[in-house]
Amino acid sequence: MSDGHEHNGHENVPSRQRRRFPGISSRAYEHPADRSALVALRKLTGFDTVFKALSGLLPERSLRLLFLSDSVRVSEQQFTHLNDMLRDACYILDLEKVPPMYVNQDPVPNAMCIGLDEPIIVVTTGLVELLDEEEMRAVIGHEVGHALSGHSVYRTILLFLTSLAVRVAWIPLGNLAIMAIVTALREWFRKSELSADRAGLLVGQDLQASMRGLMKLAGGHHLHEMNVDAFLKQAEEYEAGGDLRDSVLKILNVLPRSHPFTTVRAAELKKWAETRDYQRIMDGHYPRRSEDKDTSVTDSFRESASHYAGHVKSSKDPLMKLVTDIAGGAGDLGGRVRRGFGGFTSAPSNDEPRREGEGEGEGEDGNDTGPKA
Repeated sequence: MSDGHEHNGHENVPSRQRRRFPGISSRAYEHPADRSALVALRKLTGFDTVFKALSGLLPERSLRLLFLSDSVRVSEQQFTHLNDMLRDACYILDLEKVPPMYVNQDPVPNAMCIGLDEPIIVVTTGLVELLDEEEMRAVIGHEVGHALSGHSVYRTILLFLTSLAVRVAWIPLGNLAIMAIVTALREWFRKSELSADRAGLLVGQDLQASMRGLMKLAGGHHLHEMNVDAFLKQAEEYEAGGDLRDSVLKILNVLPRSHPFTTVRAAELKKWAETRDYQRIMDGHYPRRSEDKDTSVTDSFRESASHYAGHVKSSKDPLMKLVTDIAGGAGDLGGRVRRGFGGFTSAPSNDEPRREGEGEGEGEDGNDTGPKA
């Protein structure tokens, strides 16, 4: 717990008692898709060498000088309350070196963790003014989680490639190639945001504060006009609503984004907070950094695949239901095709033949009644 004593270079940390996680590996809180990608990258021979060579091409030095010259660096003399939160977050997640943090004048609420050699954290004045202390603590924990996972490296590359794509937009094939990489990186980064949200919860240890912060990012200062339960219901409606056309529109809407939608993030975080995995971490049972080198890439990919299979199977989205029917070879799929597009929104008629053994070990909706990921 944060006891105010010196440890790993962190002294005078805030006195509020929170559980601390010595030696915690980022694998403890990473989303399965995020984790499998990171484990694979870390296992690549020469990966560090390649990216250090690439760093000479990236504008990292320029970014550091820009924030140093035109933003306010958080310290014991400037934004002291943010400095305390930053050091407290690093203490709780056992990140030995506290990354520099800057406050940048920008009315748009935002925060990011970037850098190849050493991560730096930037928060905007719009975010500082929007959130209360506990909400801000979760955000800083979110960014420290990015730093612990090594996300800052890939975020920096994503920023660089996005900028490069704009510069070479006049070259059709060159732009298409870069945008394909950018699209893949964005898909990964959206999952990394879910990981960092979990890290923010581990630091703040206040689920309601995390929920409020996400709700404010969506609706602004008017907290008295908003309700967490109603906000979460929006996420349910978003996932389940509409037909196949809406499913396609959801995909198109999220493709250009680096972050998932706020209602989705809130629902995902609440779901994770209710899992046994989260409770085990809070009880002190979690993977350690010392074990990272022994992590199996195959096991990580298998866990990621299992997570997606469970997500697709339990999803209420019309497109995901169709994928489940096709993958599972549902007995009424042929009948639905014969009835046309509308067959995917209506139940099969009683006179359609049922395949031998169909329905055994299944619930009323044709899905397994066992636990889902």
